[in-house]
Amino acid sequence: MKHLKKLSTIATATGLGTLLATGITGCFSNNQQQQEEPKAQNAFVIIEETAPGRYQIKDEFPAEETRIILKQLDGTERVLTKPEMDALVAEEAAKIDNGTSNLTKEQNPQISQQGGMGLGEILLSSMAGAVIGSWIGSKLFGNQNYQNNRKAGYKSPSTYTRSQKSFDAAKKRSAKRSGFFGSKSTSSRSGGFFGG
Repeated sequence: MKHLKKLSTIATATGLGTLLATGITGCFSNNQQQQEEPKAQNAFVIIEETAPGRYQIKDEFPAEETRIILKQLDGTERVLTKPEMDALVAEEAAKIDNGTSNLTKEQNPQISQQGGMGLGEILLSSMAGAVIGSWIGSKLFGNQNYQNNRKAGYKSPSTYTRSQKSFDAAKKRSAKRSGFFGSKSTSSRSGGFFGG
C-alpha cells in the first residue's frame, strides 16, 4: 500500500511538472512567434482629391480595421470598397513591375507640381498600403525611392509626421500589452496554460 501511495505521489508530481513545462514552453513559443511575425496595423485614411485624378493623404491614424474615405472635388465623400482598393493596388503593381510608377522613380518633383498622386499610388503610400498591398511589399518597402516619394503623398510634412508618431505609439502600446505570459484581455482570455 505504501508503494502505491508513493507511486501515485510521484505520478502526480511528474504529471504536474510536465503540464507546467508544457504550458510555459507554449507561452515562450507563442511569444517568440508573435515577435518574429510583425503584424501589419490597420489604418483609417482620409484621402482628398486635390485636382482631377490627383490625390493627397489628408489624415490617417491606427484603427481596428482598414477604412479609406475619399473626399472628392465636388465635395462628396465615400468609402472605398475592398474590390476597388484591390483593383487600384493591382493596377499600381503592374506599373511598379514595368517601371512606370511614380512611387519607385527617383525623387519626383512632378508629384508636388501636379498636386498629388494617382489614387493607386496614394493607397500604397498610406499606412493602409502595408495591409492592402502586402503581397507587393517586397517590391516597395526596401526601395529607397518609394520611401522618399511616399512622403510627397501627404498633404503636408506635419501630416506625415503626425501619422508616423501615431502608428509608432500604437506599436509601443501593443508591445507593452504582451508580457511574459502573453497578453491579457478583460473580455476574454487567450488559450493556453498561464494565458500563453
